Amino acid sequence: MSETSGVLEGFTKSPFSALGRTRDVYRMGDGPTVMVLSEIPGITPLVTSFAREVVRRGFSVAMPHLFGTDGASPSGPRIARAIGTACVSRDFTLFATHKSSRVTRWLNELAHHEHARTGGPGVGVVGMCLTGGFALAMMVDPVVVAPVLSQPSLPVPLGKKSTASSDLGLSDEEKRQVAARAAAGVCVLGLRFTEDPMVRPERFAALRELLGDNFVGVEIDSSAGNEWGYRQGAHSVLTEDLGTTPGSPTIEALEQVLTFFGDRLRDSSTGGE
Repeated sequence: MSETSGVLEGFTKSPFSALGRTRDVYRMGDGPTVMVLSEIPGITPLVTSFAREVVRRGFSVAMPHLFGTDGASPSGPRIARAIGTACVSRDFTLFATHKSSRVTRWLNELAHHEHARTGGPGVGVVGMCLTGGFALAMMVDPVVVAPVLSQPSLPVPLGKKSTASSDLGLSDEEKRQVAARAAAGVCVLGLRFTEDPMVRPERFAALRELLGDNFVGVEIDSSAGNEWGYRQGAHSVLTEDLGTTPGSPTIEALEQVLTFFGDRLRDSSTGGE
């Protein structure tokens, strides 16, 4: 029996083609769609566990394959391979500032397909790590009504004084469109650990400046000696560093994400347009 056996049990897998690219998409559930965009190194068991929790709350989930081995646990070699794939792919922009990743256009096409398939006021999107900021870039399209940015890591900041720390991975025109949608009432939820070197305070400060009161930033203390024992290198709020302790900040953050989707995907009067 392979390591990945059973991890994706119950999901249906089918290809989706748009803009000249075809990728597999894993689906489960009923109700309005939440798109789950996997973190490095891919659709891991804990990413899948998060998706199952979304389904339990009454939503459909669509998880596109973007990189890695679907269903495999994280490991050093797998992380390295996934990063290498993203680095050489024209679909991902890892280091350039003031520019979104091209794959977000394909993801918006998928969002429209899922909205037509499952209904509701629009779709929710949760991005994690490398894909964390994709939900923000996808927000230029009105079909996205519930964007969640979990540890949005692009563009990758290199060095303590890197200007990328405050960059949002958007062009000036995309910033204008995103700000307009926020001003019209679309709310954005962001999650990070305070000591995460990949998601520095400057990035959340830039989100607050762009989106104003319609950005809700959840920042979880991971400093040395923090009350809940989060490691200083904690990064993955909804998966690898989630934990199971009732009442902990990460468990509360998970509940906040699920409530966020419920508030915005079950009320046809929302959407900010």
